[in-house]
Amino acid sequence: MKDVSQVSEFLHNARTDMFAERVDVDEIPADVRRFNEVYASGDGCMLAAWAEDDRVVASIAYRPYDGRFPHLNLMQGKVVEVVRLYVDPAWRRQGLAARLYAELRRLALEQGVQVFYLHTHPFLAGAEAFWRMQGFELLCRDADPVWQTIHMQALIRPPAPSTKR
Repeated sequence: MKDVSQVSEFLHNARTDMFAERVDVDEIPADVRRFNEVYASGDGCMLAAWAEDDRVVASIAYRPYDGRFPHLNLMQGKVVEVVRLYVDPAWRRQGLAARLYAELRRLALEQGVQVFYLHTHPFLAGAEAFWRMQGFELLCRDADPVWQTIHMQALIRPPAPSTKR
């Protein structure tokens, strides 16, 4: 990763763009505050795409799933949560998000990840359709009138065969 501060600034701007009317955008999310611990030295992974002028133009990450949605029945095994996918509007519709996701998936397979979990929202135009094209399946939709969270998962590595008889 070239410069964590540039990535953090990009993530802040992306969060402002997507959620300004729904969250306090001045509050820095815990994973971004603890960037090195979560993404650089832990079980997480952050990827960023850089333009030729050294600007961050896209990001995607995963981090260990923390079980904060107890109503979900995620598959057993190593489960991570895909987060922080954002592509600068000037760089959209060029396949960049799909390429970043493919690289993230490749790295996850190397780390023994079995299941990708993510959540998105209907107010994020095209998000659900994009994730379905990447192989994600719907788990459930929350009835919350503000967020209407859409929970999805993708099995990226089949569970090891059971040796029990």
